[in-house]
Amino acid sequence: MLLILVFALSLSIGAIPISFKELWNILFTSQAEASQNSLVIWQIRMPRTLLGVMAGAVLAICGVAMQGLFRNPLADPGLIGVSSGAALGAGIAIVFGASLTIPLVIEPYLLSIFAFLGGIVVTWLVYRLGLRNGRTDVATMLLAGVAITALSGAGIGLLAYIADDSMLRKLTFWNMGSLNGAIYPNLWPLLIVTIAICIFLPFRANGLNALLLGESEARHLGVNVERIKVELIVCTALGVGTAVAATGMIGFIGLVVPHLIRLVAGPNHRILLPASAIAGACLLLLADIVARVVLAPAELQIGIVTALLGAPFFLYLLMRRRF
Repeated sequence: MLLILVFALSLSIGAIPISFKELWNILFTSQAEASQNSLVIWQIRMPRTLLGVMAGAVLAICGVAMQGLFRNPLADPGLIGVSSGAALGAGIAIVFGASLTIPLVIEPYLLSIFAFLGGIVVTWLVYRLGLRNGRTDVATMLLAGVAITALSGAGIGLLAYIADDSMLRKLTFWNMGSLNGAIYPNLWPLLIVTIAICIFLPFRANGLNALLLGESEARHLGVNVERIKVELIVCTALGVGTAVAATGMIGFIGLVVPHLIRLVAGPNHRILLPASAIAGACLLLLADIVARVVLAPAELQIGIVTALLGAPFFLYLLMRRRF
């Protein structure tokens, strides 16, 4: 019910306010089929809202998976470098994309393709660095993720020096994330990945619960620890890479949402995974509403809103662990 309410609010609130009654008529009757508000809903706000639901759900559920894998409540998908890798890939596309010879049909998706590939390549590299004697060393993987993230940041900084003013502006806005410009054809890859991950990860809830006890204890309980590690890493790389490619960098959803749900529902991953997916979708839609209305008719980048929400919460967690 909460997701339906936030979904309706996202469609209703904006530069052109639309009442719930008119929204109902537009969505479920043909009375306002050719009106301006109907075009606003179906051509602008609906794809944007759908993108927010999918990206929020994927980022949050992958955050739960990473916190379960690392057995650390401060972990999020950025720790394995997927977000920074996607940012580096997008930066390469922005700065060098115009000099590449590519088919016209691919050109509109070049940035998303490079961002996705960047996230996947960096995650694979971190995974390979974390392998020891055929087993995944989580601590080494975590340190490798931190190092690769720093290296990706240096690469993005170097690209910023090369870029002209237009490229630099585009690179800066992309790194702050946005749901602006969502169109239906671009939603299909994220839709497929979102459905696959939201179905698959809950089936690994018992394995994640066992990992909370430690890897040795999980093995004694019959869990194939190495297999579940690889599955979680692949799901996170695929999900976050696809989401970041579609929206740009949106931080803290994967960190904040699992904590909020854990405070309410406890640490059981059979509840935590699906509940976090729903809450992540709601939180990202609410952040998008704030981004649209706070400086209307101009629009604030959504990454700024989520950072303003997430950073204080992150500091609170650090202080709570210390004292």
